[in-house]
Amino acid sequence: MNSTERELNILEQIHQSKGSIKQRDLAQIIGLSLGMTNSIMKRLVKKGWLKIKKVNNRNIQYIVSPEGIEEITCRSYRYLRRTIKNVVYYKETISHFLTNIAHSGFTGVILIGKSDLDFILEHFTSQYKLDFEKTLFTKQIFSISEQMSGYFVLFSETVQEEEVSLAIPNSAFLRDILIDR
Repeated sequence: MNSTERELNILEQIHQSKGSIKQRDLAQIIGLSLGMTNSIMKRLVKKGWLKIKKVNNRNIQYIVSPEGIEEITCRSYRYLRRTIKNVVYYKETISHFLTNIAHSGFTGVILIGKSDLDFILEHFTSQYKLDFEKTLFTKQIFSISEQMSGYFVLFSETVQEEEVSLAIPNSAFLRDILIDR
């Protein structure tokens, strides 16, 4: 998580809690040290996105300023735009890849490992009339691939190359397909 994401995360948490959150709880929720959280909050105050109100000698209330709310909105919008752009890119790339798989005579695709993109793969395999199987474990690949000749083996973005001990014919790593712009 970069500093921009940390700032946004802190602003969002404070805004959602209506200012009734302690700095220690905020640090724990975000997964940062108390010192790092304090440093980021001081930076947010300097930027004018966060205001501090002393309730009494022991308690402080944090309030996201109108400028802070505007910043949350702008950053969230930019994040949403980037996400949609990536989803469109992934969709087009996977569609093109599976078109080539179908035209190469494969009858199906086996996805090995957990993937955030499995729903896109499943959609396009059905569209191109390819069978779609998935398994979470790379150890099962050898027994599965022997039973399913004609299948292309696709390793998810969570599978590391070190986990695949032998070269498997007709296989690829999903991240290589997506990065190969």
